[in-house]
Amino acid sequence: MTEKKPYYITTAIAYTSGKPHIGNSYEIVLADSIARFKRKEGYDVFFQTGTDEHGQKIELKAQEMGVTPKEFVDGVAGVIRGLCDRLNISYDRFIRTTDEDHEKQVQKIFRRFYDQGDIYKGSYEGLYCTPCESFWTESQLVDGKCPDCGREVKPAREEAYFFRMSKYADRLIEYINTHPEFIQPVSRKNEMMNNFLLPGLQDLCVSRTTFKWGVPVDFDDRHVVYVWMDALINYISGIGYDAEGASSEQYKKFWPADLHLIGKDIIRFHTIYWPIWLMALGEPLPKQVFGHPWLMMNGGKMSKSKGNVIYADDLIDYFGVDAVRYYVLHETPFENDGNVTWELIAERLNSDLANILGNLVNRTVSMSNKYFGGLVCDKGLPRDPDQAALDRDLKETVLGTLPKVQEKMGELRVADALTEIFGMLKRCNKYIDETQPWLLAKDPEQSDRLSTVLYNLVEGIVIGASLLEPFMPQTAQEIARQMGCRLRGFGELDRFGLYESGSKVTDDPRILFARLDLKDVEAHEEAVTRALLEQVAGEQQEQSAPEGMDVEQKPQITYEDFDRLQFQVGEIIACQAVPKSKKLLCSQVRIGSQVRQIVSGIKSCYTPEEMVGKKVMVLVNLKPATLAGVVSEGMLLCAEDGEGNLALVTPEREMPAGAPIC
Repeated sequence: MTEKKPYYITTAIAYTSGKPHIGNSYEIVLADSIARFKRKEGYDVFFQTGTDEHGQKIELKAQEMGVTPKEFVDGVAGVIRGLCDRLNISYDRFIRTTDEDHEKQVQKIFRRFYDQGDIYKGSYEGLYCTPCESFWTESQLVDGKCPDCGREVKPAREEAYFFRMSKYADRLIEYINTHPEFIQPVSRKNEMMNNFLLPGLQDLCVSRTTFKWGVPVDFDDRHVVYVWMDALINYISGIGYDAEGASSEQYKKFWPADLHLIGKDIIRFHTIYWPIWLMALGEPLPKQVFGHPWLMMNGGKMSKSKGNVIYADDLIDYFGVDAVRYYVLHETPFENDGNVTWELIAERLNSDLANILGNLVNRTVSMSNKYFGGLVCDKGLPRDPDQAALDRDLKETVLGTLPKVQEKMGELRVADALTEIFGMLKRCNKYIDETQPWLLAKDPEQSDRLSTVLYNLVEGIVIGASLLEPFMPQTAQEIARQMGCRLRGFGELDRFGLYESGSKVTDDPRILFARLDLKDVEAHEEAVTRALLEQVAGEQQEQSAPEGMDVEQKPQITYEDFDRLQFQVGEIIACQAVPKSKKLLCSQVRIGSQVRQIVSGIKSCYTPEEMVGKKVMVLVNLKPATLAGVVSEGMLLCAEDGEGNLALVTPEREMPAGAPIC
């Protein structure tokens, strides 16, 4: 038996700062469809994904939550893995950068780089983006912000180890120029060459000392390894690489990776830093890095705080896993960003999955049961040339689909591959309209022809389901169940007629995809969005809870009670301390054309000089009172915290003295 050819595919490991949205989940579905397709082509596939769990951002998140960093990432990693499982992802290893075998190799590799002179100690002063874990120079910023994520950067200075990137830059440039397939699409290659490599590479900071949550540098424990070096090493540590020369047979079999599938926003790390580090290790470079486009919502990035974010599990709960997989794969082009909304998914489900695929399967099974008790028999050649032409055209279309799909998948044009499959399914639906089985059923002499028509439809459906399996595995299996057969490998899709004549379709047909009412979809979306915004508000309230305080509630009053109180803006024009009092200040407050004298117990928080010129909130119809021998003709309103500190209540915007407060 011929040994299967190995194929190693990876995704970027997900950062454990929070739950991924559907735009993040798109990548793992895309990778899974490629991995499943390669398995059907006969490859021995190893598919790795996982989580990136170190860095300052994680340390800060954990502090906010009041847990250790490890406890925090354990929880988020569990959520991410659970989403992968719900999306029916067929990964072979789910690696975590907190895994012991990975951390050990990160330390070994860092030490090896240091020992061979690729890393040296220095100090770094620059602008740091915490979310991206990246240093930038002033010239690299875009509008004064991080060029990758658009967030604020902060000045930072610290002792650090640096990698001599320039030592390998020319070699990398030559490699990219002689391996045009290495970076895809080509636009990403041009970006890396023109914006980073050709202008010249600076040495890269590869350690940090200002936080502790990272892989320690084992010969200098004040430092932790740069999170991107730590993360990228997962591609080799996960399959058994050893920096001391004891790499596993699995590593020798699968490296170099056939495909690193990543988002276009992190292409620089994978096509500049990672190849240079591999060169320093003396290891071959991955065969291809594909920077896929993003899946946007209404043309913009998703944001939980804005409520314009969609999560895969919410979509799966409503549409089903294969409808979600189909949509994100079909609607994201090879090079341009895709778009996702609840309405768009529903429309695509109705048009493609319900009308084209579901209707074809349901009609074929129903007619087979109605006319032949479920038996599907090939009665041979058609009786006349017109029938023969129809059958021949159907068979040519069905058998011609696999080569077209393989061509598209070879170019990673997954959306185009799905279009080819659904084009074939449309042809099967057209075949029903052309042959009109319901009319054949009325003529006993056309029974054999009717049987052959239904056989051809079943055979076309089985081949279509076998092609769909990498993209919609559950649906493909359900179609095979209804057809009463197994799904086929790609090696069996070059022949028409392998469905065993005399087999029986199910007498329990199920609707694959029911049409959806867009009004119901809209109502459900509104409910999900409302729940999300309530969750965000709750989280924000919880995070801000330590800054708030509860006070004992007084009895309720009526509006008439409140309406008796007169509040106006006052301007303090003079102020002095009340003699023989430790607490009181006496202010002259202009309110309209009048000046009131008001005594307030705020001496511990304000000096007389600070009071002059302030606009304040005054209760003006308070009955005059004498305090420490001084008459007070109103009250200044203040806020008080739990420690007795006071703050005058002032208008947010400029208001004239005397303006009513209502």
